[in-house]
Amino acid sequence: MKKKRVIGSAVLSVAMGLSVFASGAFGQQVESKETYRVMIQGPSAEKAKAKANYGVRWDFGQNGFTTTVNAKQYQALLNNKNLEIDRVDQVNLTPVSKESAAKPGTEAAAVPADSTPWGIEAIYNDSAIQSTSGGNGVKVAVLDTGVNTAHADLAGQEEQCKDFTQRKSPLINGSCDDKNGHGTHVAGTVLAHGGASGQGVYGVAPEADLWAYKVLNDRGSGYSDDIAGAIQHAADQAVSTGSKVVISMSLGSSSKSSLIADAVDYAYGKGVLVVAAAGNSGPDDNTIGYPGALVNAIAVAALEDVQENGSYRVADFSSRGNPDTDGDYVIQERDVELSAPGRAIESTWFDGTYNTISGTSMATPHISGLAAKIWAENPALTHTGLREELQTRSKQYDILGGTGAAAGDDYASGFGFPRVK
Repeated sequence: MKKKRVIGSAVLSVAMGLSVFASGAFGQQVESKETYRVMIQGPSAEKAKAKANYGVRWDFGQNGFTTTVNAKQYQALLNNKNLEIDRVDQVNLTPVSKESAAKPGTEAAAVPADSTPWGIEAIYNDSAIQSTSGGNGVKVAVLDTGVNTAHADLAGQEEQCKDFTQRKSPLINGSCDDKNGHGTHVAGTVLAHGGASGQGVYGVAPEADLWAYKVLNDRGSGYSDDIAGAIQHAADQAVSTGSKVVISMSLGSSSKSSLIADAVDYAYGKGVLVVAAAGNSGPDDNTIGYPGALVNAIAVAALEDVQENGSYRVADFSSRGNPDTDGDYVIQERDVELSAPGRAIESTWFDGTYNTISGTSMATPHISGLAAKIWAENPALTHTGLREELQTRSKQYDILGGTGAAAGDDYASGFGFPRVK
């Protein structure tokens, strides 16, 4: 199968409409009070002038740079025939169901219903599991709405906490507050440790280190250049610190961003494993979102706690890949690669409580945590070897339930559901 991808369900708890760039038209009139995030490309001399005049948020080298301008400046840029100006659109969270849309405070609980939710039991293949372990030394960069790193079940996990969403600076160290809940939920599924009492919730790899990168604001929206900048930053940090890094992105869009695609390729080239949600636009085929749909990202579909044809079932909301590439066990663009629990997943919440939400956003951190656990146990593996190991394990538990699921490599579940054992 060629690469099929579903884009995150919780920012992708629920799919995100990351419609990357929209070109401006010459002569277009703009509102005087608005500001615009723009991508500027053109000859080096012209770009240098623009940088001096408007400043730089992210510099992507030959691909151009981004900045924020006011209405008058935007109009001037549109009138400059020596430059190509594109608007950088926002990524937004779009709920797919009441569960996945869970707003801050709704359905939240002071204590978890289960310290090892069904997704943890499933990925560990142990219905009696009481706690989890693993991931020591591996870094998981969660690119999301931020993380409540003070949550009882996440305390001590944070190694990096960075904000890429602030207007005045593209990167602020020591700040990654989450007022949305999505990012904290994702982080909990990756590496929550149950709290000091052990009565909290557990993630897949509680000994992994958290790099909490806030790339979406508290409303669940963000810019593609900030996401691309955070991906590149994580890759550079991996190299400079000599770390094994997994990037986990429960976000996405139906359209492909060249900035994010280039950043994913950059990170993969630096030895970083990239995991991303497939999306929440199923069950129709070819609905997989980006960046999950990229060849150098692992696209994760969402399973539900229902047995069908002897396996878990792919959730209807989970985006599907391309049925024309079924059966080849080859990842190409727009292929779903792996599956993991994604419906009714309980995890940590932004206000110190717990919440249950659904989406491929919830499936993604199960795979990110498993990757961290496997890598810690097999430190000699490269990121490509780690990916192959995930694929091998997924073939051992084929998914046969849900629209599009079939024996072997299919466009709904990919290779299958990789597990600890």
